[in-house]
Amino acid sequence: MQRRMLVLSAPLALLVGCGFALRQAPSFAFRSIYLQMPEGSSLGPLLTRALQFNPELKVLTTAAQRAGADVILDLRSEQREKVVAGLNAAGQVREFVLRLRLRFRLITPAGRELIPETELLLQREIGFAETAALAKEEEEALLVRDMRSDMVQQLMRRLAAVTSLSAGAMPPER
Repeated sequence: MQRRMLVLSAPLALLVGCGFALRQAPSFAFRSIYLQMPEGSSLGPLLTRALQFNPELKVLTTAAQRAGADVILDLRSEQREKVVAGLNAAGQVREFVLRLRLRFRLITPAGRELIPETELLLQREIGFAETAALAKEEEEALLVRDMRSDMVQQLMRRLAAVTSLSAGAMPPER
């Protein structure tokens, strides 16, 4: 019985010893954030939901609450592109590149920049065949949804990297 316990606990001990830990909600240097987004933003609801998941963070969305926020996340622009990446010998499209761009900055209500204007870019390649056009549309929709989710996660990591509310609070790039 003791041997079984030893054999079963050995992999667990190795995981603990290597520093493995489940992903946890990020901790932020601020307690409230105002989200300033373009009208009809597709990332806005996902980002709001991700930020509201943190119980220590108050998410403010109305303009009247802006002055009471510790920081303001200004989503400057959000752009989705679909570009032809490959053609066959007959000139028919065989591959597309899907791109999602986000420009943002993080400032204090006083106007100090904590994260200067930054652009995040995600891109995915997708094959195309006229015989499976409907399936490829569904695949494209799934890829775009995953790209939005990835973009929100990248943005959350950038926000968590802010260590204080003074200007230039981002840690140096490695």
